[in-house]
Amino acid sequence: MRIRLTTMKAQPRRNEIDRPSILGVTLMAFCLLLVARPARGEEENPEHQPAAANAPESTKRPNVLMICIDDLNDWVGCLEGHSQVQTPNIDRLAKRGTLFTNAHCQAPLCNPSRTSLLTGLRPSTTGVYGLAPWMREVPELQKTESLPQYFAKHGYRTAMTGKVYHYPESHTKHEVQVHGPGVNLLARPKQPLVKTPSGHWLVDWGEFPHRDEDKGDWHVASWTVERLQQEGAAAAEPQRPATQGVKNDAEQPFFLATGFFLPHVPLYATNRWFSLYPESTLKLPPIRRDDRDDTPRFSWYLHWKLPEPRLRFLEEKNQWKNLTRSYLASVSFMDSQVGRVLDALDESGLRDNTLVVLWSDHGFHLGEKLITGKNTLWERSTRVPLILAGPGVAANARCSRPAELLDIYPTLAEMCGLPAREGLEGHSLRAQLKDAAAPRLWPAITTHNHDNHAVRTEHWRYIRYADGSEELYDHRKDPQEWSNLATDARHAERLRDLRQWLPKVNAKPVAGSGGRVLTYDDGKVTWEGKAIGANDSIPEL
Repeated sequence: MRIRLTTMKAQPRRNEIDRPSILGVTLMAFCLLLVARPARGEEENPEHQPAAANAPESTKRPNVLMICIDDLNDWVGCLEGHSQVQTPNIDRLAKRGTLFTNAHCQAPLCNPSRTSLLTGLRPSTTGVYGLAPWMREVPELQKTESLPQYFAKHGYRTAMTGKVYHYPESHTKHEVQVHGPGVNLLARPKQPLVKTPSGHWLVDWGEFPHRDEDKGDWHVASWTVERLQQEGAAAAEPQRPATQGVKNDAEQPFFLATGFFLPHVPLYATNRWFSLYPESTLKLPPIRRDDRDDTPRFSWYLHWKLPEPRLRFLEEKNQWKNLTRSYLASVSFMDSQVGRVLDALDESGLRDNTLVVLWSDHGFHLGEKLITGKNTLWERSTRVPLILAGPGVAANARCSRPAELLDIYPTLAEMCGLPAREGLEGHSLRAQLKDAAAPRLWPAITTHNHDNHAVRTEHWRYIRYADGSEELYDHRKDPQEWSNLATDARHAERLRDLRQWLPKVNAKPVAGSGGRVLTYDDGKVTWEGKAIGANDSIPEL
């Protein structure tokens, strides 16, 4: 497989895409950069209010604390995805920095999403679409410098714990210099709490008695807290002997990545967290029974047969409220562990010179579009938290410009004064970190398996599937994405403009691909190696 590093047209474009000439676009983009105003056709957004940066930029390179979360959608207080969710710690980080309210993953599945973020390449470039393979098993990616490796190359001490990559330490031991504990799922009931159609051991949820201290995410947070305490002590006592890779060298900052597993299934939590969400007052996510009537059949192929059940099962077995409470409870527990880490950073004395970035690898459906899980190109599956805080970052700022997880690599490199790495496909967010109203010339693009893409601008979502079928949603009028406008002739020009952002490189799945892999060749659809007929019944409906 030959990998090309250019996936989109290079010419600048505006946030909402019209159809001017290339020269006109270039001139307009130049003017936008001068005046830092929204593009023509965009309303003034009240979120676009410049905020003062926390502190002047220092010549000293900042530390990096990267907090990674699994399967967290926009059910976060500051993102207002669910009116009842309680996430005080993520919310306080957002107030301390810049929150990207329109951030999206590159793939709605763990392995391709994290591979993309950590290599700086789109899934459509690498051909990594499924839960396998591990990225270093792909010949073209064996020598690609991952994000932590690039920081190590430029003098950073690197460490990680928990789920940062999709694969465990046996695979990732060469990605960082120091490894903490990995994923631990030992806090589980002896028997599944819910009997799902798939019977998959991970797909379970509910309340059962156990200690929060026994959960894997607690151990990950504890290791991170100890690490930050060591870093703080070393910085305060320059003559103190080095311990566990923590050196007393002010010129050698650290890159520390902490990965929390929850709210990935299984969604187990104690009564302490369930009690935050009483069943009697619980709000379920809004749905429409006919929601899939105007979506292409091909949309079902992206999640044809999954371990996660359909909404029909949840309703028939009276599990919808239980699953929703379990997800919310798990989110709040995870947030408490984020709080422990942020407290440790504050107490270490290193906060003022530490750049914090928090992200989730993709979203999660809880009944919307009649499904649960991820594996879609809709908002619930692609929209994720993305927050940066620290030196050089505006405080209490909200940016609604499109952003991608792919942008994290070039952003951190630039914010830390590292030379730009060639071949990255994301774009630095530094301008938006200084002023949330700064123009953004690119949309966010999400890919799920080859030739299936979503393009998200500030107000529109466009989806194109491998068979050419399409969807179009206007988020100003339809935030739930209930009305597909793709067949409405009034939006023909909009569709033409959005199509131009589709990746030009669409690699087929690499050798060894597996786990939720869909292929489409000569009109033949294959899901996980099995052919799907044009008239086959959709499973579990």
